[in-house]
Amino acid sequence: MSLRNLSVRSLSVAALVAGAALTSSASATIIAGWSITTAFPTGTGNVPTGQTYSVGAADQGVQTAGSELSSFHTNPAATYTSPAGNGSQFAFSSNNWGIGDYYEARLSTLGYSDIQISWDQARSSTGPAAFELVMSTDGGTTFNLVTEYTVLQSGGGGAPGTWSTTTYNPLYTTTVAVAGANDQSLVIFRFRSLVAGAATGSNRIDNVVVSSIPTPGALALLGVAGLAARRRR
Repeated sequence: MSLRNLSVRSLSVAALVAGAALTSSASATIIAGWSITTAFPTGTGNVPTGQTYSVGAADQGVQTAGSELSSFHTNPAATYTSPAGNGSQFAFSSNNWGIGDYYEARLSTLGYSDIQISWDQARSSTGPAAFELVMSTDGGTTFNLVTEYTVLQSGGGGAPGTWSTTTYNPLYTTTVAVAGANDQSLVIFRFRSLVAGAATGSNRIDNVVVSSIPTPGALALLGVAGLAARRRR
């Protein structure tokens, strides 16, 4: 192999690596994210109760219009509070969990592909631990399973940590890629309990973020584009 061919080959590898590294380091586009920026009402007679409660539209992202994060409980005695988040000021917490109760995120992914969702979730010692993430793209008529997962306890014996407004603990974060959520006018995600908790057992969610990430194929193409640009110069 000639020195010139060896140089071109080396440049090809270097460009692919550099392009992939550049794209990997870039932040994913946040489509909609909820960081729970406002405290819920407190005080006698003011604490929200009932079957449903909503924190409203996403506070970050490019598709906040029409988005919503809410909760549903079969038991109308469910109470909603905003304790410390996972490294943030507030979280979305509720009690009186029954089988099938859920937190729900609604948003549009129109114009976006390679969707992933991440969230922080924790429970009290008597709150439900077994959950599933399900998704609907037909307005809630049908839901498909994305993943099943276990919610870790926050605070108390056996817990890996305690949620704090100042310290983020990655053990409480789950991130999954979601097939079938690309370019949809409405995607509904439900974080649904598979078990019941004690009446006072709570479960809280925080930092729910739906984002769009580049595919491995896109990384390679960017690397080739970088090579072509270098060779033109």
